[in-house]
Amino acid sequence: MIYLDNSATTKPCPQAVEAVADAMTRRWGNPSALYSFGLDTAHTLRVARCQVAAALGGEPDRIFFTSGGTEADNWAIFGTVKRMGKRGKHIITTSIEHHAILNCMKELESQGFDVTYLAPDAQGRISLEALKDALRKDTILVSIMMVNNEVGSVMPISAMAKLTHKVCPDAIFHTDAVQGFLKVPFAAKSLGADLISVSSHKIHGPKGVGALYISPRLKSFPPLLLGGGQENGLRSGTEGTPGIFGFAAACGAVNATFREDTAREKELLENLVHSLSALDGVEINGCHDAPHILSISIPGVPTQNSLNLLQDAGICVSAGSACAKGHRSHVLSAMGLSPQRIDSSFRISLCRDTTAEEVETLVNVIQKEILPRAR
Repeated sequence: MIYLDNSATTKPCPQAVEAVADAMTRRWGNPSALYSFGLDTAHTLRVARCQVAAALGGEPDRIFFTSGGTEADNWAIFGTVKRMGKRGKHIITTSIEHHAILNCMKELESQGFDVTYLAPDAQGRISLEALKDALRKDTILVSIMMVNNEVGSVMPISAMAKLTHKVCPDAIFHTDAVQGFLKVPFAAKSLGADLISVSSHKIHGPKGVGALYISPRLKSFPPLLLGGGQENGLRSGTEGTPGIFGFAAACGAVNATFREDTAREKELLENLVHSLSALDGVEINGCHDAPHILSISIPGVPTQNSLNLLQDAGICVSAGSACAKGHRSHVLSAMGLSPQRIDSSFRISLCRDTTAEEVETLVNVIQKEILPRAR
C-alpha cells in the first residue's frame, strides 16, 4: 500500500506505539492518586506535557489536553464567547475553515452573533488586507486556520494576530493549527495567537487526543468540563494517559527531525507538482505552500473514479477533507473553481515517511490509468 492521505491521519510512529503500550501495561495508574503508583503516572504526565510544549514552542502550564482538534476548536470558540460576555457580537473567520470551526459559527449565528467569513483568493490564501477591512470595534474573536487542509495554503497568522490585537485590543485570536503543527515552523510563545488548536493523529501520534494552547495573555478562560479539577480545573475528567503519552512521544520523535523532514517533503511535493504539471489534463488547485498537501483535478474523470483507480493500484488518496464526506468541497468552491474541476478533484498528502518511489508510482498511475479516461 502507498499511503498518501496523511492530512486525514498518519501512521503512528514506533515511539508513540511504545508509549501507548507502556501506559496501558505499566503506567496505568490514576495520576490523581496520592500513592507512589499514581504519583509515578502523574510525573510521566508532567513530562508528556513538557514534550508537547517543547514541540509547540509554548509554556507547559499553558498546554491543556483534549480529545483532539475538533474539541480544541469548539472549546476555543465557545469559551471565547463565554469569556467575552456582552462586549460584542462580531466574529471573524474564513470561508475555508475546517467544519469544526464552520459549524461552531453556524451555531453562534443562530444565537444572534454576526459572523464575517473572509474569502480566499484563487490560490486559497486569506490576505491581511481582508482581515483589516473586516475588523470592527465590536469584534470579539478572530479564528483563522494556519494551513488549509485541502489546498495547503499557509496564512500569515503572526501578522494577523498582531493586527487583531492592535485594532481590537480586547479581541481574542485563535488559530486552528492542526495541519500546521510540526509542518510549518512556528512557536506558540512568539506567534501572537491567544489560542492554538493541535491534534495528535496528524503528527504520527494516536487518535483521540489533542491540545489547546491558552496564552498567558488570557489569565482566565472558561472551563470546558466541570468535575474533579484535572487540567488545572479547565477540563475535568481522568486524563487519557495512553493517548497523551503517545502524543507526547510522537511530538518528541517528529520534532527531533522536523527541519530535515519538512525540507524533504517540500522537495518531494515540488517534484510531484512539476511532474503532474507536465501531464496534459492535470490541473493543480491552489498554492500548496505547506510541504505536505496538494490538490489536483483531472477534468472529465469524476473524483470517485480516480479514487477507485488509484485504490486498485494500492494507492490511498482522498476526495478533499476526510471530515466532509459526500459534499462538494467548500474550499475549492470559495476559490472560484468550476463545478467540473471541483467534481474531479482529489487531495494528495505526504508525510515524513513518504518516498520518492511512491510519488513516482502515483504519477505513473495517473498518467497510464486515469488520464486516458479523460480523453
